[in-house]
Formats: sequence, C-alpha cells, structure tokens
Amino acid sequence: MTKLIEIKGVSHSYKTAAGPLPVLKDLSLSIAEGDFCAVVGPSGCGKSTLTRLIAGLMFPDSGEVLLHGEQVKSPRKSVGMAFQNPVLLEWRTILQNVILPLEIVAPRMPKEQKEERARALLAMVGLQGFEGKRPSELSGGMRQRASLCRSLVHKPDILILDEPFGALDAFTREDLWQLMHQLRIDEPFTALLITHDLRESVYLADQVVVLSGRPATTQFVLDIDVPGPRPIDMLYSMQAVEWLAQLRNQIEIAQGRGGEKDMTA
Repeated sequence: MTKLIEIKGVSHSYKTAAGPLPVLKDLSLSIAEGDFCAVVGPSGCGKSTLTRLIAGLMFPDSGEVLLHGEQVKSPRKSVGMAFQNPVLLEWRTILQNVILPLEIVAPRMPKEQKEERARALLAMVGLQGFEGKRPSELSGGMRQRASLCRSLVHKPDILILDEPFGALDAFTREDLWQLMHQLRIDEPFTALLITHDLRESVYLADQVVVLSGRPATTQFVLDIDVPGPRPIDMLYSMQAVEWLAQLRNQIEIAQGRGGEKDMTA
C-alpha cells in the first residue's frame, strides 16, 4: 500500500532554561494510506510532539516528515485534528462550529454547501436536531462527536486524534470507538491516534506503535490483523488478551520497569 505518512529519523528537542530537552531521537515510522495507527508510550515521551510535526505546526531538528512523499514545511490543510478537549466556541452554534474549518480552507465555498456538508456529518454521528444548540447545552460525548465532525468537514487525508476520548466515561468512550469504525467506512481517512488506553489502541488500530521513554524512538510495532468494523467483544478474545499483554510488557520496558524486550509482533 502507498505510504501516506513517513517519519524518517526524526529528532527534536525543546529549549529550556537548563538547556536542550531531547524529546524524540531518530524516530521512524510509516503509515499506509487508509490505515489507522495508534501510538502509545510513557507520559511525556513526545507523542503530542509527533502530531504537531505531522501537522506542520512545528519542525524537527533533524530527519524528515513526509506526507504523500513531500516534506512537511508548513501547516497542512489536508490534516484534521481532534483533541481531548473539544474546544468548541460557545458563541457559535454546533453547526457553526463544525463549519469553521471550511471558512478557513474553502472561503469561496457557498454557505449553503458548507451547511449541507456539516449537517450531513452531524446526522452521521447522531446529532441531527442539535445543529442550533450551543456547546454548553450538549453532553461531553455529544461535544466530542461535534468535534469529530469539525475535524472531518473539510475531508482531510489525515485525521490526527490526540486522546479525544480520554475524558469520557467508559460507556461513552466505547460508543465513540464504534462510531470511529463507521466513520472510516463513510468518510475514509488515514488516522494517527495518540492514546494511553491500550484497549482503545487494539480496538481501533491496524497498527500500534510503542514509543520508548524520552527521548523517544520507535520501540515496538504490533499489527492488528482484524478487519473492521469490529464488535466491541473482540476485546475479550484470546487474541486481544495476548496483544494487550504484549503492549503492557512493552510499556513496562519503555518505563524502565523490566519486561522482556521483543522487537517482533
């Protein structure tokens, strides 16, 4: 399959009063077009830094970030992003919040066409009838659904998800996991998910990448060869239990707490 995202030997440090703080070191990974990749690792190992590099919001000290074979040198319109905090604007309705990216990347698109696209997405995620509501009138799960619509409204090639379900209760989180599988069918995209939830990574991803402790590099890659959409009870299968055990072992290694290092999946 065509590689849509390629990270080649990327290293990056932050400037601090005490000197450079290395966050990523010689990190490499690739994501094929249409794939869903989850990235897990210890807290503070540079997972969110990786998303900013892919989105073109910052640039590596060394190495290359390529999208469609072209080096990322500026923010990319072809990237959609959703975060743990939906950051919806209270002075705008849900429909207006979803339309916002189109106002930026497609200012000449007729208003009616923008609204039609946004309404279709809101209906797809079960928010039909809530278009005129303000963010404060919706539950946390509903706000996150609206945020997902906003990240997809301009039909991005790449969807970056930075712990978007982390603050939700377990039932709402699993409901949105299932929604993500349906969105992959209805709105095809290539995804990079940052998460601390190993069950989430196994349920959603085609590939799970474990980053080492800081400065992070690619420590382990696990392929999840289960076609989607996946039933939620797949997480209770013997295969899923084995995958989760492998990932837990790798996280312990990344945290310096032992485990048996195994670079194959």
